[in-house]
Amino acid sequence: MLASLHQNTSSIDQTTNASHILVILPKLEKFPKKYHFFGEEVLEKLLARRGMKLSELQQTPVSADLKNGELCAWVMLDTDQSVFKQQTDMRKAMKLLLVEHPLEIHVAVYGPIQQKRIFAEHAVYTAWINGAVLPVRKNKPACRSLAKIFLHGYKDNDGFLVKRAVAEGNLLVRGLTVLPANELTPQTYRQQIRKLAENEGWKCQEYDLNKLKEMGAGAFVAVAQGSDTDDAAIVHLSHDGKKKNNGKHIAIVGKGICFDTGGHNLKPARYMQGMHEDMNGSAVALGLLLALTRAEIPVKIDCWLAIAQNHISPTAYKQNDIISALNGLSIEIVHTDAEGRMVLADTLTLAGKQKPELIIDFATLTGSMRTALGSRYSGIFSNRSELIEKAIDAGNQSGERVCAFPMDEDYEESLESTIADIKQCEIGGEFDHILAACFLQHFVNDIPWLHMDLSASSHKNGLGAIDSEITGFGVSLGIELLRELSQNDG
Repeated sequence: MLASLHQNTSSIDQTTNASHILVILPKLEKFPKKYHFFGEEVLEKLLARRGMKLSELQQTPVSADLKNGELCAWVMLDTDQSVFKQQTDMRKAMKLLLVEHPLEIHVAVYGPIQQKRIFAEHAVYTAWINGAVLPVRKNKPACRSLAKIFLHGYKDNDGFLVKRAVAEGNLLVRGLTVLPANELTPQTYRQQIRKLAENEGWKCQEYDLNKLKEMGAGAFVAVAQGSDTDDAAIVHLSHDGKKKNNGKHIAIVGKGICFDTGGHNLKPARYMQGMHEDMNGSAVALGLLLALTRAEIPVKIDCWLAIAQNHISPTAYKQNDIISALNGLSIEIVHTDAEGRMVLADTLTLAGKQKPELIIDFATLTGSMRTALGSRYSGIFSNRSELIEKAIDAGNQSGERVCAFPMDEDYEESLESTIADIKQCEIGGEFDHILAACFLQHFVNDIPWLHMDLSASSHKNGLGAIDSEITGFGVSLGIELLRELSQNDG
């Protein structure tokens, strides 16, 4: 649950009963003469002691105890810098306070009104997403979640509705992703989804393994059949989003492999560590649906979640198997650890049958994408150049940065098979992120499509506004992109 927000247009002063205070300043070279800000004298002495200039607060936020025992932090934001940089600076400043796990934080913003709005939005969002405690399973008591945020110097009329929705979606993603694989199984995951759908008023339909076998969804079934339970399913959630006559119909798809052993091509321990997070793409799709619902964005959404496990067993699929996908294509299996594209293939086919105007899929799909980009960016592909441009812009505006990769026709030569319609992949993985996208393109039927390979789903010590290793990357960008698309014919 997010902290409650209390707003006040007046400035914070010494009479305010506060234990943890964040002061946000505009870009300054010298202490301002036109106004005074909270804790100014203490900050001036602190900077002098450290030999710092005031402008260095842009790089290094600082904190100090005040005379009544309050902990105060100061940060300076430059709105000419990228959103990612502004979010990073805000996260560093907020962390100086949140490390003590306070129940309340007071935020004071200074500067021109337009800058105040930006500062307030960054601060409230950062407090919401980092003030909530993620699930842990330690015997010692869990840390306290932030309960209240007091904002001084600016008031948003709708209480930062969209940012609040994004924060709720992001926390859902991170809360699900950190759960251990023995706790978040396909069965328990589906139970949580059903409960969430009931609470949010979404329609929910589940295609279980028996149904998928009857339908001929051989690509999904090939992966799921290796588990010792038949709890795998493709889950379909739908939300009308108060669709207007000219509203858009969007399909979002997510890879939900609750644990990935690699199958018969078993991963070594080094690469199996953290594979409970391989369901992150489905969590991002689910978190995006929640954010779209809470933000009341007028688009019709169909959300498709491919939920299964990739295990090793006598019934698991093998190299050199020939599998028939739901769209009729025969697939030559080359590597059982390329299971993500298999479950997504049939899920994309199902999504396309509803003829949406756009399909977006999210997946922690390939190790080669992380090799290519590291974990600060995620990679994107599309069959429409204009979608690439819009996604990059949405990434820059949201602070979730993406990099586009090619998917030219001649890459398809690597997927040619002599015994089936298509190969699943190559045995070598040097550019597997590109081949995975080329493979998936065969299952979208030329519907405008954006594929996101979530190399930034986790990043040590946090990323942008997010202070945890699990980032929830994709929800904020997705909201920014779909808000833009809902407002025009793009």
